[in-house]
Amino acid sequence: MKHWTTTRILKSKGVKRIACLTAYDAAMARLVDEAGIHVILVGDSVANTLLGFDTTLPVTMEHMLHHTAAVVRGVSNALVVADMPFMSYQVSDDEGVRNAGRLLQEAGADAVKLEGGVIRAPLIRRLAENGIPVMAHIGLTPQSVLALGGYKVQGREADAAAQLEADAKAVAEAGAFSVVLECVPAALASRITEIVPIPTIGIGAGAGCDGQILVMHDMLGMTPAGSTAKFVRRFAEVGEAITNATREYVRDVEAGTYPAAEHSYK
Repeated sequence: MKHWTTTRILKSKGVKRIACLTAYDAAMARLVDEAGIHVILVGDSVANTLLGFDTTLPVTMEHMLHHTAAVVRGVSNALVVADMPFMSYQVSDDEGVRNAGRLLQEAGADAVKLEGGVIRAPLIRRLAENGIPVMAHIGLTPQSVLALGGYKVQGREADAAAQLEADAKAVAEAGAFSVVLECVPAALASRITEIVPIPTIGIGAGAGCDGQILVMHDMLGMTPAGSTAKFVRRFAEVGEAITNATREYVRDVEAGTYPAAEHSYK
């Protein structure tokens, strides 16, 4: 049995802060799992980090099944949550249940994540009733970036803040085991954290949430400097290390100093 389960995440509210990261392959999943991460999200952000798309919209169920299965193979302790991609649940609740089930049955995910508040409550309830754990996602919802007019902070106006509070309550009442708050003013995120019984996972939502999540490539400095959002802290500069190592490799190959005798078979 895994160390981290949805039940343990729920019980962590008010007791232990929850650390979450994205991952998209077995090697990176193994490394962060060994480091003690609590939750790994196989995000549809794979579109931006690995697949070269500008938004998350082109990601398909086949993409998510492929990458989720890879992550699951690298994990022993962390809870693995798979993002439901755009149009995998918006057409109908029946289709949403079917596709969520595929992520658990075919890819081995422990739970799924989907975007939306009040509007998604009926689907979340159906999933929960059918034994499919759900992490909800409100605030800035990247799959709605075209409707939102870009990647903007949500909930600054009174009516928008009230809607986010209603969204958080709705997904909690429907049976979600946690809710991501993305790009929400810190004071509003703290208030939502106080009024809902499930853990809030913040990304650009301040320190008052029950947990935090970042995209791994942003956190590791594997995206271009200056391209990350205000809320991102680059905990390392792995991208720079990769570039420097590659330069050294190219130089040594061109100079004929690699491979040396110790790298050759007798």
